[in-house]
Amino acid sequence: MNNINENNIRYKEAEKRVKKIKGFYIHLMVYCFTNLLVIALQFFDTDDKEQWSWKMLQLPVFWGIGLAAHGLSVFLPPVVLGKRWEEKKIKELMDKEK
Repeated sequence: MNNINENNIRYKEAEKRVKKIKGFYIHLMVYCFTNLLVIALQFFDTDDKEQWSWKMLQLPVFWGIGLAAHGLSVFLPPVVLGKRWEEKKIKELMDKEK
């Protein structure tokens, strides 16, 4: 019985992890397609003298910072609000309700 519960817990954790990874990949695809479209539209819409201005690169740079943060939160081990913090907070809330 204990083995079934443990397998179920591990399955749920793996399922949660896969959803986070999938969310990052969707974010990455939207980032790529959107920025390619925006840069292409800006490239063909500007004069020759302004083709590679900072204005054209603002969206990819700042969105890229957000995408990098999302990637770090998905692929690096949690440091601040990790598994130990979750377990401690659950125990604290359970003790509080008693």
